[in-house]
Amino acid sequence: MKYILLIHHKEELDEDERRLLLKESVQLANQLHEKRQYLDAAPLQPTSATTSVNVRDGKRIVTDGPFAETREQIGGYFLIEAKDRAEAIDIAGRIPGARIGTVEVRPVREVEGLPEK
Repeated sequence: MKYILLIHHKEELDEDERRLLLKESVQLANQLHEKRQYLDAAPLQPTSATTSVNVRDGKRIVTDGPFAETREQIGGYFLIEAKDRAEAIDIAGRIPGARIGTVEVRPVREVEGLPEK
């Protein structure tokens, strides 16, 4: 089953901390790849680069900034293959961002008809 692991943390990290977290995340991605559990992962640009879009009454509304203003933002994600929720939680606990924030573990719904990677 596929799981997305959404990494929430504060955006204000010093550059040394950011580099260390990225290095450790790359190492984890490679470990997961060796076990055929890695599907995708990426850090996200800061919320200052975010644009939110919604459509109401047929009109598109574009707003600068994230959907919700919170202290912690989604800083990145891992998309993984895990045999069950327990295994996904174990992997989430190995993500370096979990040390400074929260990793949300969410199963991904399979939808027929979507293009395959």
